[in-house]
Amino acid sequence: MVARPREWLESLYERVLEHEISSTPTHVAVIQDGNRRYASQQGENPTQGHREGADTTEALLEWCDEFGVEEVTLYTFSTENFDRPEQQREELFDLIASKLREFADADRVHEQGVHIRAIGETQRLPERVREAIDYAEDQTEHYDCLHLNIALAYGGRAELLTATRNIARQVDDNDLEPADIGVETVESALYEGPTRDVDLILRSGGDERTSNFLPWQANGNEAAVYFSTPYWPEFSKIDFLRAIRTYEHRERMWRQSRARRAQELLHVLGPDTCPDARQTFRRFRNALPVAEQEPPGQPTESEPAD
Repeated sequence: MVARPREWLESLYERVLEHEISSTPTHVAVIQDGNRRYASQQGENPTQGHREGADTTEALLEWCDEFGVEEVTLYTFSTENFDRPEQQREELFDLIASKLREFADADRVHEQGVHIRAIGETQRLPERVREAIDYAEDQTEHYDCLHLNIALAYGGRAELLTATRNIARQVDDNDLEPADIGVETVESALYEGPTRDVDLILRSGGDERTSNFLPWQANGNEAAVYFSTPYWPEFSKIDFLRAIRTYEHRERMWRQSRARRAQELLHVLGPDTCPDARQTFRRFRNALPVAEQEPPGQPTESEPAD
């Protein structure tokens, strides 16, 4: 008798959250944590936890498609995971290879136009996993509605170190001048895969850390971070909606901060001496309370929002 009222309340709360959401992140990065702890709690082996977690991943892709998320990166197997017991690693490799092929053949993947790509030191993976990666990438390479990056044998520090070595090699070969190294240089040296900066990192399982995941793409963009208590197999649509709400709050605070900094510059320097601040204020002033939206030194009508 308790289950039905609870399900009804959860459904109602889910609809309320959906109604409240007005914008969604473009790129969501997911740390699918808690599969093994969930399995232990259920009295099952770790691989079963990963299998049930894979079901949650499939549901996540449906939610992302529903809300217009354009890119998802899944932290599936880190460089640290190579330290796990051999039997556990091999079972996990079998599951990854199987799921990659299953995803690549799934009707919903083709209907949604999902482009699958693996990122990381994939040469370290067993042949059966590399073959499954090639199959999934070949089957979906022509799609671009939703980019799905599978982080395998991935570590953020390793990615940055590899990029640094590649750039240093170009300098040593006289193909690149040190003075010409910029953001685009670094980004071109990173793993192929992510096409956008990360807007939101979400992590299940209760731990509040981002575990060396996409440091360049996320930290440089000041990505919002959402930590949820449920283990990944228990992660629900409500948890996903709460994560998006966290992103919206961060985005709103970021816009207000940009507008207020520009406003202070205009107060100090004047509207005619700081055109960049004037442009920034025009762009973000709608994030401020109405009383703060009038540009310093100018009537409101003369400063239309972009």
